Amino acid sequence: MQWEWLEQEITYDGSQLHSLYAYLNHKILGDSIVSWAGPCRVDFEHMVDGEDLLSESAIEGSRMLHFIVEKFEVSLFSAVALQRLMASICQDLIYELSQTHLLRSGDDLYLDGKKLSISIATQSPVSSLVHFAVNLSNEGTPVPTLCLGDLGIDSEADFASTLMERFASEVDSITQATQKVKWVK
Repeated sequence: MQWEWLEQEITYDGSQLHSLYAYLNHKILGDSIVSWAGPCRVDFEHMVDGEDLLSESAIEGSRMLHFIVEKFEVSLFSAVALQRLMASICQDLIYELSQTHLLRSGDDLYLDGKKLSISIATQSPVSSLVHFAVNLSNEGTPVPTLCLGDLGIDSEADFASTLMERFASEVDSITQATQKVKWVK
């Protein structure tokens, strides 16, 4: 799995969650994870979470660290598992950097009832996709939040690169594990 930190600031509005995003916009072909910093404002047209649509929940924040994962030839169930793996690796990295124990509930991370992350997994006709993001600011969020700065983590590019590298390595290891077992009768 390839990974890349994108230097440009991009507003995540949900339209980026589509097949071949990394390839068509950043020339990264195949299984990938890309990350960047920028605002978040997902309108209902691009919202894919049925629960959020039914409750008409706002998904927004003034500045977040965004990640888009694309994995080919896997089911939606596998994408949700990858989404939760991403949250777990993020949780571990935050503990390593700040000695803060976050609560992971499904694919979200919390501290004292304040939400650090958002995430969704979905599927296109050719791939499965995950958007995962952590707050870089607490401004403009519709729920109580915390951000990486509250945890003493200031270098967004270093944090994102480490998280992507660990996630990609884990996914590669999982893929290799599926290729070394023989069929049973």
